[in-house]
Amino acid sequence: MAGAVAPEVKRPPEVEVIVMPDHTHLPDSDGAMVENFLEHPQSMLLTDAILPVLRRLHPDENFCIGQNSAIYWKFTNPPFDGSKAPDWYYVPNRPPLLEGRIRRSYVLWQEIIAPTVVIEYVSGDGSEERDQTPYQGKFWVYEQAIRAPYYVIFDPFRKTLSVFRLDGGHYQPVTPNERGHYPIGPLGVELGLWQGKYLNQELTWLRWWDANGNLLPNHEERIEQEQQRAEQEQQRAEQERQRAQQEQRRAEQERQRAEQEQQRAQKLADRLRELGVDPDQV
Repeated sequence: MAGAVAPEVKRPPEVEVIVMPDHTHLPDSDGAMVENFLEHPQSMLLTDAILPVLRRLHPDENFCIGQNSAIYWKFTNPPFDGSKAPDWYYVPNRPPLLEGRIRRSYVLWQEIIAPTVVIEYVSGDGSEERDQTPYQGKFWVYEQAIRAPYYVIFDPFRKTLSVFRLDGGHYQPVTPNERGHYPIGPLGVELGLWQGKYLNQELTWLRWWDANGNLLPNHEERIEQEQQRAEQEQQRAEQERQRAQQEQRRAEQERQRAEQEQQRAQKLADRLRELGVDPDQV
């Protein structure tokens, strides 16, 4: 029909696609300063000593360790409100690099796997590390959002250590064993306090032990142990050499005594013959 108007075609509403950010989009620093001079060497000590254990557990070296780096558990604005940055943490079965690039953070909604152990060093009165305020407190986030199987609170000023294990959806205190250490089951090791000198600081440190209570050495201690073993082997070799020389001298002395006895017997036989006596008949 002339003059007819075509009906308006209704378009379906556009669907908004939300793309969750990855570690390259999220900030890796909030500008906060490290609280004290203990944190860096303490993290170095933990990593250094546990590396041989982790390499045995992961022959492919598919694991990563974070030190004061963000774990993003929720996408928020600003981004850091949805993250916590433990002083030290270990994640199994995740690569240390992502597509050949340095990790800027650990993004839980991409990685899926939660850290096995998260460790916080107390810098104040300890209330921040035990804060159970939903969506904000460290204790609540590690327990309910990140759900790390083990949460460790180390207070270097008061020389105390608390370890919690996720059980039934909530953290339960781990009871120390007879050595005063806290077993970390998935790693087959124990955590405890150690008084001694590391680098140039004589302090109480957080250290690893094996399941038999043997301190896991750091790199410097491993070198020292190897040197001591080499010296002991050298001493044992020297002792064996000296014993061999002594045996050789004893054998030589026995040979000389045998020769002397033979010479005396020959002289006696000769003397008897001079006297007209057959030595074989005596």
